[in-house]
Amino acid sequence: MIKLIYVIFMNLFRAPYVILRMRREADHPEQYSEEARYELARHVIRLMKLTGGVRTKASGTENLPEEGGYMMYPNHQGKYDALGIIHTHRKPCSLVMDKAKSNTILVREFVDLLQGKRLDKKDVRQALTIINEVSEEVKKGKRYILFPEGGYEFNNRNHVCDFKAGSFKIALKTHAPIIPVALYDSYRVFNSFSLGPVTTQVHYLKPILFEEYGKMRTQEIAALVKKRIQEKINEIIGAENSGN
Repeated sequence: MIKLIYVIFMNLFRAPYVILRMRREADHPEQYSEEARYELARHVIRLMKLTGGVRTKASGTENLPEEGGYMMYPNHQGKYDALGIIHTHRKPCSLVMDKAKSNTILVREFVDLLQGKRLDKKDVRQALTIINEVSEEVKKGKRYILFPEGGYEFNNRNHVCDFKAGSFKIALKTHAPIIPVALYDSYRVFNSFSLGPVTTQVHYLKPILFEEYGKMRTQEIAALVKKRIQEKINEIIGAENSGN
C-alpha cells in the first residue's frame, strides 16, 4: 500500500494526460484497435513499474497457445497481479473483475481500455450473463484473466487459497485451454509494507486441454488448477531455500 501511494504521487504530473488518453481510447474502440489499446495499457504499466522500482520476470510464455482463445487462471495476491500478467503477456488479453473494485480512478480506465467484464458477486443473474458473454468471446479467440480465489489477503506471502468452482464454468462452456498462472511475490508491490525494489514472478504453466478436464466437475477442475499452481510456488520456495 505504501508503494502504491508513492507511485501515484510520483506520477501526479503525468496522470491527467495518461488518464484522459486511456479514457479517450476506451470510449472509442471503433477508432483504436485492440492491439493499440493493449499497448497503451502496457505503456502505463511500464511507467508504474519504473517509478515503483518493480521488476517482473516471466517463464513459460512458450506454453501460451499461438492461436485461439483461452482462459488464464492465476492465484491472487494483490493489486499488481493483473498488471504483472498484462506486462508479460505479449498478445492482447482482457480480464474479469469484481464490479465493486472496478470503478476507482485508473482501475476503471484499465478495465474499460481492455474491454474487461465487471462481475457482480451479489447478483447471480448478472454473473451468469457475464459468464455467457466471456464464453462467447473466448470461442471467438479472445483471451481472459480470471482470478478463481475471488479475493486476496493483505501481505499474502504467496499463500494460495481455495479456488471457487464456478470460475471454471467458462472453460467447460468453451472447451478452451486452461492456462494456470503462478504468481510469486506479486503481493509485495502494492499489498505489503515494502517500499524498496521488488522482483515479482509470472509463470505460465502448461495448458490443461479439454481432453483432460472435459469430463471433470468444476470442483475437480478448480482443485487441479490450484494443485499445479501450488506445486510451482513450492518449487520456487524450495529453490530459494536451497540457495540460502
